[in-house]
Amino acid sequence: MEHYLKVFERAVKEHWDEPAVCNFGGECFTYGEFAANIEKFHIFFQKAGIRKKEHVTLCAKSSARWGISFFSIATYGAVVVPLLSEFTPDSIASLVNHSDSTVIFTDSDIWENLKDKRMPNVKAVIAVNSFTLLYSSDESIRQAFESLSHEFETKFPMGFARENVDFFESDQEDVAVINYTSGTTSAPKGVIIQVKCFSAMMEFAEPRSPIFPGDKIVSMLPMGHIYGLVFEFLYPVSFGCPVYFFGKVPSPTLLLRAMAEVRPYMIVSVPLVMEKIYKSGVKPALDKFPVNILRHIPGIKRIIYDKAGKKLKAAFGGNVRMLIMGGAAVNPEVEKAFRLMKIPFLTGYGLTEAAPLLTFEYPSKFKLGTCGKEIPSAHIRIDSEDPHHIAGEIQAIGTNICQGYYKNPEATENAFTADGYFRTGDLGILDKEGNLIIKGRLKTMILSANGQNIYPEELESAINAQPFVSESLAVDRNGKIVALIVLDKDAIRKAGLEEEAVADIPETVRVNANRELPSYSKIAKVEVMLTPFEKTPKMSIKRYLYK
Repeated sequence: MEHYLKVFERAVKEHWDEPAVCNFGGECFTYGEFAANIEKFHIFFQKAGIRKKEHVTLCAKSSARWGISFFSIATYGAVVVPLLSEFTPDSIASLVNHSDSTVIFTDSDIWENLKDKRMPNVKAVIAVNSFTLLYSSDESIRQAFESLSHEFETKFPMGFARENVDFFESDQEDVAVINYTSGTTSAPKGVIIQVKCFSAMMEFAEPRSPIFPGDKIVSMLPMGHIYGLVFEFLYPVSFGCPVYFFGKVPSPTLLLRAMAEVRPYMIVSVPLVMEKIYKSGVKPALDKFPVNILRHIPGIKRIIYDKAGKKLKAAFGGNVRMLIMGGAAVNPEVEKAFRLMKIPFLTGYGLTEAAPLLTFEYPSKFKLGTCGKEIPSAHIRIDSEDPHHIAGEIQAIGTNICQGYYKNPEATENAFTADGYFRTGDLGILDKEGNLIIKGRLKTMILSANGQNIYPEELESAINAQPFVSESLAVDRNGKIVALIVLDKDAIRKAGLEEEAVADIPETVRVNANRELPSYSKIAKVEVMLTPFEKTPKMSIKRYLYK
């Protein structure tokens, strides 16, 4: 298994004058410029007395300079601690201290709200958006930064060239990243991800999603999460594919504009984004008379969905060979429609502790309603007496599984079984072909009065399929299932519904959804939320806020 940084080094040398990282509609750096900036930071680290394996926090908006910052830290042999820029200043300061970080890479505006926080171990703070020094703990560090250009020119009097690139190759067992999955200040969980985890992901992805000359990718997910970090950045840029960053999660309109301009070869997304694109751009045309009738007639149905598929592929830029969705369940209606439109999509399963993938299947073989089969570097099992029929906890072991949680031995011990399998906290079953079917979360599962296991995600799938529902949550209130829904105001407006008809939507949703649900999990009541659900940066609903 080749070291992931050596894979990146080869890409730098082979694609020296080609674009590597860009901001959509903004600045762009070639691989050569990327490498030169990395070398400058290495010189600074050495002069400032930063040692290999020290921890460096990277808390900034996703951007080309974020990518340069990440590899500057990683190729020096330090440990990257990526934090979401959306965390509160108190949370950021707490995690900087908990992670024992000695350097911070952040944006100038974030530092303005952070600089008065107590972070005694921090030696230097560097602005990601301008690559300037915002803070130094002593004069020697400031001088080291100010003399950087001179030191660089002295070291490379003939200019910095590809033959000068030689990145530090740490041991595969060394820690590469400590990733905090939340901004909490109480018992934080920093996932310890080793070098071998990323190396395993590179080895997995190369033959399954090969990159060809001219390929590009649009990055829309937060780099503070491993899902986006690996598949929208580390993997593509390490194989010569330029990455175009958004500073934040884009709206469907902006995303489609970027797709049309960049024409990516692959899209990595959370289901919510694709569901919004489907509901706003595809579904209205399919539901319009007489298409809504004709699309149920064999033969004509094929023509209609082929046409819709070509239109959607064109909206994605026309070059997409693979659309990967993960992080949440996909609406079955969207899955079926994408299949009929011949969109090359798949739904994978993973989590931060797996860096991030556990299951996968090629779009051509992907089975609807599943998350694919286990990947080569991991083995999954279901903690159940009958894994094919009775849901049990999904557990995994393998090269890409994390080491545990930083400075949290109790959480680490609880996360692994006696024989070394990681407890995911998710519930699932395996079909006869080995495809994983997610049933829900252990923490969200509802136990009915008669002992039946009720999985909110399954109820929400039935609810979200109903007209005029944008998103939903199923919660247990005194032994009864209550569905909280957010109405799709655009769909209601386009349908021209009167106020009285809108008032009838909750009961209509309840009745229609219950027709698809077993008797023990019927919905007792539907309540309309006045505002959308609060979400995490990776667009998962913050369930704990709604009871």
